[in-house]
Amino acid sequence: MDKLKVSLLGSTGMVGQKMVKMLSNHPFIELTKVSASPAKIGKKYEEAVKWIEGEIPEDVKDMRLVSTEPEDHKDVDVVLSALPNELAEDIELKLVRAGKIVVSNASPYRMDPEVPLINPEINWQHLELLKTQQSKRGWKGLLVKNPNCTAAIMSLPLKPLTELITQRKIIMTTLQAVSGAGYNGLSFMSIYNNIIPYIKGEEEKIPKEVGKMLGQVQDGQILNAKINARVTSIRVPIKVGHMGVINILLDEGDKIDVEEIKRELANFKSLPQEKNLPTAPKKPIIVNEDESRPQPEIDLKIENGMAVSVGRISVENNVLRMVVLGDNLVRGAAGITILTVEVMKELGYI
Repeated sequence: MDKLKVSLLGSTGMVGQKMVKMLSNHPFIELTKVSASPAKIGKKYEEAVKWIEGEIPEDVKDMRLVSTEPEDHKDVDVVLSALPNELAEDIELKLVRAGKIVVSNASPYRMDPEVPLINPEINWQHLELLKTQQSKRGWKGLLVKNPNCTAAIMSLPLKPLTELITQRKIIMTTLQAVSGAGYNGLSFMSIYNNIIPYIKGEEEKIPKEVGKMLGQVQDGQILNAKINARVTSIRVPIKVGHMGVINILLDEGDKIDVEEIKRELANFKSLPQEKNLPTAPKKPIIVNEDESRPQPEIDLKIENGMAVSVGRISVENNVLRMVVLGDNLVRGAAGITILTVEVMKELGYI
């Protein structure tokens, strides 16, 4: 089988490095080009990157970094983007208009009703928008977005509970690792021995993006699910791992079987599992019975970082509570991008 050839924008950042590592032994996706800031163009990858992922894969070390111009990506099947948000929109649109398929982890266009925002197990069906996206926009290529890292993690256990949560108030507190701000996003002095109770933009993004992912395609657009959520986002001094405490306020008279909720979460599977795609976790949601779990030190590496762990599921005083944990660099960014490409190939969009 011929491999899909992909290039990677933003290849030297934290998410970009994670993608480089995950693609190094992929059975049918081949990373053939890497790109980063203009100052790094022409340099060997190992010279341009401050590598933090163990050993740099041998097949990437000597790759010369190319520009983000369409001419440098004309011979790849898909362009993957791990660009910073402030650079992504203009660069990605230029590539799409030039005929490239772009699968992006950056925020611009995430909430556009004609651009699919894909968390593969949750809403792979939204790729249907690609059938009309080109004609409606006048684009030669295609644009697919991945969600915010926290929204990607929290939406997984909410999917099996869609009918319940769209009718009730949600109170969510997220505890987010410093890697969510990027390699240079926070100084040591600002986060060491400290907790920062505000992350700009996060509290608004999470309910909007979850609502879009849980929505339905109607007349060539996504009709968002109505998510009534109040979110508090907090930065905590750990390297990797975003945790969320989700409280769903139940109605009087609701009869919730906690054991049934646990079964629904633990048994949840979708197209990536049915098709046995290489980056898909066998179990997307891991349910913990231990009251002290999930914990980043213990649970992040389960299923190579592509599963989310859920614990402390209980109902008390008419509130259903659960604690959710996921790897913000893998499930929340690099891994979800690669799995989206796998689903697109499986469904014939590539």
